[in-house]
Amino acid sequence: MARISGIDLPGRKHIHIALRYVYGIGPSNAVVICNKAGIPLDKKAQDLTEADVRKLREVIEAEYKVEGDLRREVQMNIKRLMDLGCYRGLRHRKGLPVHGQRTHTNARTRKGPRKGLAVARPAPVKK
Repeated sequence: MARISGIDLPGRKHIHIALRYVYGIGPSNAVVICNKAGIPLDKKAQDLTEADVRKLREVIEAEYKVEGDLRREVQMNIKRLMDLGCYRGLRHRKGLPVHGQRTHTNARTRKGPRKGLAVARPAPVKK
């Protein structure tokens, strides 16, 4: 099983599909990486030789920021926005949508589950 950037690539998938399991590599980058490494796109991940895996690792390490480094950079960018106190940072801090979506309805993914309305019951009357 091929292991790149700490991720085990699924063996039964074509290599350009399997590379997408690495955080930071999408469809177009996967094809570009395969072409630069000289690996045919229809080759399965389980059929890769050690030399092929080494070529893929070299291309990825030389030209792309993936996995932990990329996650850290994204989190630092979000933290910077929050520290600045800009609009986007405030939206991140409050846990609301950042890119201008409506929140009157929808936005449940970002806001979390609904908080039910607490209905005030009248106090029992003492006689």
